[in-house]
Amino acid sequence: MLQTSRDFLTAAFETQKAAFSRDPFPDLDARRASLKQLLALTEKHEAEFCAAIDADFGGRSAHETRLAEIVVVRAGIRHALSHLSSWMAEKRMPTAMPFWPAKNRLLPQPLGVVGIVSPWNYPFQLALAPATAALAAGNRVLIKPSELTPRFSELLASLAAKHFAADQLNIVLGDAEVGKAFVSMPFDHLLFTGSTSVGRQVAVAAAANLTPVTLELGGKSPAILDPSCDLDKAIASVAYGKLLNAGQTCIAPDYLMVPVGKGRDVAGKMAQAMTRLYPSFAGNPDYTAIVSDRHHARLKGLVDEVRAGGAEVIEVNPAGENFGNTRKLAPAIVLNADPDAGLMQEEIFGPILPIVEYGDVREAISYVNERDRPLALYWFGKDAAARRRVLRETVAGGVTINDCLMHIAQEDQPFGGVGASGMGAYHGEWGFRTFSKEKPIFVQSPLSAGGMLRPPYGPAFERVLRLFRLMT
Repeated sequence: MLQTSRDFLTAAFETQKAAFSRDPFPDLDARRASLKQLLALTEKHEAEFCAAIDADFGGRSAHETRLAEIVVVRAGIRHALSHLSSWMAEKRMPTAMPFWPAKNRLLPQPLGVVGIVSPWNYPFQLALAPATAALAAGNRVLIKPSELTPRFSELLASLAAKHFAADQLNIVLGDAEVGKAFVSMPFDHLLFTGSTSVGRQVAVAAAANLTPVTLELGGKSPAILDPSCDLDKAIASVAYGKLLNAGQTCIAPDYLMVPVGKGRDVAGKMAQAMTRLYPSFAGNPDYTAIVSDRHHARLKGLVDEVRAGGAEVIEVNPAGENFGNTRKLAPAIVLNADPDAGLMQEEIFGPILPIVEYGDVREAISYVNERDRPLALYWFGKDAAARRRVLRETVAGGVTINDCLMHIAQEDQPFGGVGASGMGAYHGEWGFRTFSKEKPIFVQSPLSAGGMLRPPYGPAFERVLRLFRLMT
């Protein structure tokens, strides 16, 4: 059973703080060793992680866990190992002419103890991907995984203890109260992945300690089908992006925008695309269950509300299955939903896809911009002018063109939200920089004329100041 006392949390934090004081700048070899330990943890226990996550969800394919979590984390670790030397290097920076022959340098320095709060939907990836960046940057790491995936969290705690010293990487188990205590600790940086509402509370708690935060939140991420798109390919991509992990993905397409008059046709094609991916749902081991009874009831409630409000709900159940007492939920495609309904106002986080019709690209852009800034935006089409307008006139955490989800897997690009979908970024070098202090250093030259600018002021001061004015 998941439970950690606040005393354990405090002791774990103080242990890491003391360890960082003893070794505030781990060298390249030490950091490589930490990353290799993390890589070994992912490679030696893959089957155990898959089984634990499957049990926590009440049904989740090992293929899905391996693809969307374990492979992604391993790729991130290997990317960090390949680039760590250049990331760590002290960088030469330009120096303005009046200060020549002095030099500017930039030194990436570890921050100290990093706290990571990871969610339940991708428990492996969203705990260990930020840990990769924090360890690469030379920090100590405490992770608070979700209590909604207790088997995974306990397994991670057990294996972390075998692969790492507690003063380097440690796992804090516990319920929401432990989570509140965790985010109130005076970390040197705190990364939280979760809902926007909880993210606001985390930011307030961290502010009491002036702890810098990276918030990876969510929101309603649109997918826009332009009239110029390859409709069948676009629908197949959206169907996959929506049903991966049964829609319990922070960057899943939350709603689909289609040209006016195309809603019913797209809904039919979408149902067919979903059926091709999953010929059955309730008894299909490839299809993920909803993580808890509470989340399952919330999703059913969203559908019941819009149906009662007059929306057309198309349930995708090709095998005519009875879902019984399982937490699996048949996908639903919704047409003509009330814009004020919960389905259209809050992040869905499940296999329900509302379709919204729009008149032209200007109207589509306005619809997106009238809402909170999303974590992801997807645009499908061949019209370069329309694409340029969407990219320039909307603000989103990240964008994939003519596909879904793929931007999250790019280690050479930052991943993060904007506005209500989050702040800050990580992945690749951006993660390293998030968990580092880039310290500017000015190295004065023995030939400096700066002494002439000091009192007592006189003719020499005026000559040097005149020269500065000419050079700046």
